[in-house]
Amino acid sequence: MGVNSEQGGILLTWKDYVSGENWMPTIRPQIIESWTRCEQAGVNPYDSGIHSKLAEAALSAMLLEKQELITIAKPFMTNLYKFVQGSGFVVVLTDERGYIMEMLCDEDTLNNPLTNNFFRGASWREEEAGTNAIGTAVVTKKPIQVSGAEHYCQKHHCLTCSAAPIFDDRGRIIGILDMSGAVNMSHLHTLGMVVAAAEAIMAQLDIRRKNRELVLANNRSTNIFNTISDGILMIDERGIVNQLNPAAKKILNIAESELLGKSIDRIFNGKAIATWRMLNTKEPYTDVELMVDTNKSTFHCLASGEPLTDEQGTVMGGVIILRPIKHVQNLVNRFSGYHAALQFSNIIGESKEILEAIRVASLAATTSSNILLQGESGTGKEIFAQAIHNRSEWRNGPFVAVNCGVIPRELIGSELFGYVEGAFTGAIRGGKPGKFELASGGTIFLDEIGDMPLEQQVALLRVLQEKNVTRIGSEKVIPINVRVICATNKNLPKEVEKGAFRQDLYYRLNVISLTIPPLRNRVQDIPLLFKHFLEKIGKDRGCKFYIKPPVLECLQQFDWPGNVRELQNIVERAVSLTESEEITVAHLPSEVHGTQKNARYPLQPLVVLSANESNDREQRRKLMNEAERQQILALLSKYGGNVSVVAREFGVSRNTLYRKMRLYAIEN
Repeated sequence: MGVNSEQGGILLTWKDYVSGENWMPTIRPQIIESWTRCEQAGVNPYDSGIHSKLAEAALSAMLLEKQELITIAKPFMTNLYKFVQGSGFVVVLTDERGYIMEMLCDEDTLNNPLTNNFFRGASWREEEAGTNAIGTAVVTKKPIQVSGAEHYCQKHHCLTCSAAPIFDDRGRIIGILDMSGAVNMSHLHTLGMVVAAAEAIMAQLDIRRKNRELVLANNRSTNIFNTISDGILMIDERGIVNQLNPAAKKILNIAESELLGKSIDRIFNGKAIATWRMLNTKEPYTDVELMVDTNKSTFHCLASGEPLTDEQGTVMGGVIILRPIKHVQNLVNRFSGYHAALQFSNIIGESKEILEAIRVASLAATTSSNILLQGESGTGKEIFAQAIHNRSEWRNGPFVAVNCGVIPRELIGSELFGYVEGAFTGAIRGGKPGKFELASGGTIFLDEIGDMPLEQQVALLRVLQEKNVTRIGSEKVIPINVRVICATNKNLPKEVEKGAFRQDLYYRLNVISLTIPPLRNRVQDIPLLFKHFLEKIGKDRGCKFYIKPPVLECLQQFDWPGNVRELQNIVERAVSLTESEEITVAHLPSEVHGTQKNARYPLQPLVVLSANESNDREQRRKLMNEAERQQILALLSKYGGNVSVVAREFGVSRNTLYRKMRLYAIEN
């Protein structure tokens, strides 16, 4: 059957359909479905008017929004038009609704009755133009060719329209490509050409999108590369530097022109063993310490490397990441508790003795001189050290406290000055920085400096004089910038006389000396301190404690060999023993209220207890004594029988500890 006879059959079916007479569904289902939609939408099949047009503002907005699609589609539309130029055909691009955005046509298109409904902004939606390739493709989301009487509106029976949808990467329609012309001049392959062009447009859109993503990813990578605080060196398979970021130039302290094209071995001064191993074995490495000192550069950092391979697994180069050792130390200090939290405002007291100590310490804090804090155990030397640090120019750096009295003699050197890998049996892999390195840029607090062994005093003196350290097992000198505060409860001049402390070190440390008064010399501060500790415990426990007046009288009569630390322990003991929120004399240790012969105020007589109350009280006393005995035994075991250290930890004087050991029959 020829085309004309076929079109004649379709025309008869169309006439029967629009007139409402009985008709046989002899045409394609998608055409029948479209006619049904048009009928339901109230489209007039005999309407001969020109299609409606978008308002100028709406048209401009549409063209602006779809500018990328129009730009990409235009070359493919041009190629299509070349095949039909001069034949009255039009090549049209619409948006996802069916409004024409761009078209290529002959000059007389608008005057040609066949194509006078093709113009920018014209609507080819089914609701407007009836069944047509553009509007039906919008609904079905599939390519379609609508020819002759298949059009619902009679005015389009002269046309054959071939249209294909254009999708974005999410599968959404963003436009329709159409080619329309006289019904007697179209061919079935016209639709194939339109579909191929639509697919080419979608491929180009995908390429454009991927290129945009690549550009964005490259920009992100470049921004990260240029702004990251770690240094980054890119090397090829020969170990030659071909790219670096600004941080690397700063860390290495070398001009970019002297880094690009140079061997990593030359830059690392022959210390690139881990990098060469990475290039040869494809094994990455992490946190290898580098200390390089050349005529051109001096740097100290941790280096990590990652190989770069191609699709066959061949090493094409690598990435080296450099982290300045100072940044690493700052992180270690932050998470290791190397910071000072206390200020001068945290020191409790109003006596002239403590106020004078605070005044001198405040003045000393603003200098760069070494400071020696002297005072009995428990007077608060570390609180003063932290307060001085937080008032000094080193306040933004770490505060590293070292108790020289508890570190074993054979370990104190490695703790203070660090060591390199293999320096001694048990040295950890990669070595370890010492406390002076960790404190660089801040303050190191050497507590119990009087207990430091003589052989380490020599090394400490050298560090103080030269402002640098050398790790055990190494000859590499590491410069440091550190404020030194020392503390002792010993009489250092007498220790110098006995030969237990170096005289030159004493003079080096004793630039500014500050003596912190014992608690017995600041009796008026005892009530303030007791109430402060009591309020702190009450706040933690969510309650408020009350003090009987005789308690403060007892406290002010006591000699306080353990000073403020002992007072704090007694507060905790009293709170633990009270069965109410009232603190009485009965809650104080016997050594505090048992020296009534020295009392400046007579103690209130104790209330006589009933038999049951007396038994309960005696039972609690025995339990407390046993707990105290076990605590002393545990501390003696922990510190190897060192009574001085145990007394400090327990918060009492050595004499008090010996008295308790005799009371509890503890043999050391």
